[in-house]
Amino acid sequence: MVGQQALLLAGFFLPGFLLSEAAKILTAFALGGSHYLLLDRVSEILQDHGHNVTMLFYGEEFLIPGMFFKKGETSYEVISWLPPEDHKKEFKKCFDFLVTEALHGREAFDNFVSLMKQLGIRCSDLLRRGDIMDFLKNENFDLVFVEAFDFCSFLIAEKLGKPFVSILPTQFGSVDHGLPSPLSYVPLFRSLLTDHMDFWGRVRNFLMFLDFSIKQRQIHSTIENTIKEHFPEGSRPVLSHLLKKAELWFVNSDFALEFARPLLPNTVYVGGLLARPVKPVPQEFENFISKFGDSGFVLVALGSIVSTYQSQEVLMEMNSAFAHLSQGVIWKCKPSKWPKDVQLAANVKIVDWLPQNDLLAHPRIRLFVTHGGMNSIMEAIQHGVPMVAIPVLKEQAENMVRVEAKKFGVSIQLKQIKAETLALKMKEVIEDKRYKSAAVAASIIRRSHPLTPAQRLVGWIDHILQTGGAAHLKPHALQQPWHEQYLLDVFLFLLVVTLGTLWLCGKLLGMVTRWLCGARKLKKA
Repeated sequence: MVGQQALLLAGFFLPGFLLSEAAKILTAFALGGSHYLLLDRVSEILQDHGHNVTMLFYGEEFLIPGMFFKKGETSYEVISWLPPEDHKKEFKKCFDFLVTEALHGREAFDNFVSLMKQLGIRCSDLLRRGDIMDFLKNENFDLVFVEAFDFCSFLIAEKLGKPFVSILPTQFGSVDHGLPSPLSYVPLFRSLLTDHMDFWGRVRNFLMFLDFSIKQRQIHSTIENTIKEHFPEGSRPVLSHLLKKAELWFVNSDFALEFARPLLPNTVYVGGLLARPVKPVPQEFENFISKFGDSGFVLVALGSIVSTYQSQEVLMEMNSAFAHLSQGVIWKCKPSKWPKDVQLAANVKIVDWLPQNDLLAHPRIRLFVTHGGMNSIMEAIQHGVPMVAIPVLKEQAENMVRVEAKKFGVSIQLKQIKAETLALKMKEVIEDKRYKSAAVAASIIRRSHPLTPAQRLVGWIDHILQTGGAAHLKPHALQQPWHEQYLLDVFLFLLVVTLGTLWLCGKLLGMVTRWLCGARKLKKA
C-alpha cells in the first residue's frame, strides 16, 4: 500500500521535475545590439541548464556589425527571418533619423512612436510567415521567453497559446506591468528624479505620470493594426493586459543600482547576466597598459549606437580630452571612421573590438567612460570601476541618475562635450577616491547575493515549470480595473453617502427649524 502511494506521488510530481529538466523553450525578440546580447546569454544559460532552447530573431546585422559572429556556434537552435526589402529600408531610415536626432539632443517622442509603428509592421510580416508560425506551433514549446521592448514577442506567445515570461532590459518604468509605484518615492521613467523627492519633485513626478499614461496609450496603439490583422474579433488581446499576463518578470538590474521600491513576488532582479569568468587580457592590450605603470588606464566604450553613428566633431573633442590625462586610454572606436587630418593622442589606442569584461577586471583600470547602457553599468559595478557616462538615449540618462545618486560616477551630455569639460570630469572621478570607494561598495552589494543572476534565472524558470505557472505569485490586483485598484469606487461611494447624509441632515434640520418657528407663532397668537 505504501509502495502504491509512493508510485502515485511519483507519478504526480515526476512530470513536473522532468519538465523542468528538459523543457522546450522559445526565446523571441526582434531587436539588435544589447538586446541581442542579453537574449543570447539567456538562451545560452537555459540551454546549458538542460533545457532545449530555440531562439527566434530578426536575422539582419542590426546595430552591431558582425553581431551574429556566433551563428552556427551556438549551443541552442536558431531560427532567423527577414522582412521584405522595402520595409527593411523604411525601418533603417526611421531608426537612423531617431538616432541622429538623439545624438543632437533632440530625442523627440514622435520619433520613438514612428519607430514603434515600423516594428508593428515588421511584426505583421513575421506573423504572415506561415512556414515559421507553423513550425513554432508544431514544436509545442512549454514556455516562451520574451523581451519587454519587443511587443511582437508577446503576440507570438499569445498566438502559440503558451505561457511566457519576460525580461526587462533596462530599469523599471519603461513598461507598465502592474508593479505598485507610489509616486511619492518611486520616480517615473524619464523623470530624471531620484527616490529623494522634495515637494516640487513630487509635483513633477505626478504630472509626468499623467503624461506617461497618455504616451503609453500612443505606444500601445502602434501594435493595434497588427493585432486586428492577426487575431479574430472577439479574441483579440489587449497589449496592456498581455504585459500583466507574464508568469515572471526578470529585470536586468540590481539592488546595487536601483532605488529600493515595492516588488511583486513574480519580479526578479537578474542584473549581471552577461558577467563571465575573467580571462587574461590579450598581450597587445597588456603591452599598452604596461607603458603607463601605476598611472593605469581608462577604458572607453560608448555602445553600439555611438560607435556606429559617431560624429567626427565628437571624436576630435574626446581625443583632445584624453590627451590631458596621465593614464593610457583604450578606446573602442572604428579606426576606419577616424578623421585622417586628426592626429591620435599619444596616450590613446583605438580598436575595433576589445574584451570589455576582462579590461574592467584589470587591476590597473582607473575609469570607465561609457554611454550608460545597463549591461555596461552592470559590468562596471561587478568589478567596482567608477564611471563617466555620455548618455545618448533617455534610458541611458535614467541609468546615470541612479549611478550619480549612488555616487560612483558622473555624466555629461553629448551636446556639451568639449575637451576641457570632459577632461575635468574624468580627472575628478579618477582623483577623488570617494567615487572608487562607492563603486567598490556597489560591487560588494552586487557580488554578495546568495545566488548568481544565472542561478536566479534558471531557478525561477524551473519553479514555474514545476508548479504549472506563477498564478500563486501574482496578486489579484493585476486583474482588477484601475478604478478598483485605486479604490475610486470606494471613495465615490463614501462621498455619495457623506453628501447624501449631509443633504438629509440639512433637510431634517430645515424641517425642525420650520416646525419650531411655527410652534412659536402659535404660542404668540
